[in-house]
Amino acid sequence: MTVCRLRAALLLAAAVPLAAATAAAALRAGHWRLYADRHRIELTPQPRRSCPDCRGAGGWWVGGANPEMEACSCWSDRRELRVRLCPAPAWPDEPPF
Repeated sequence: MTVCRLRAALLLAAAVPLAAATAAAALRAGHWRLYADRHRIELTPQPRRSCPDCRGAGGWWVGGANPEMEACSCWSDRRELRVRLCPAPAWPDEPPF
């Protein structure tokens, strides 16, 4: 292996963990959660701990006969981002039972 190729390989080996750490810090700072599998990559918003309304709980319970949780606007007004990678089969080849 030449010196130039060795240097390029070492730089690449150092760049990948640095890029992963930077991406993780950016997701944490923006209050996003990353989920990835072979079918999709998904970014979902998370509640902010510094929110004065919900204090990081994501919402509050509304009383009444049928109590429901009302979502806080610190995360519910932000869009969920989803990228489809590999389409799921419409019907598997095997019978269900």
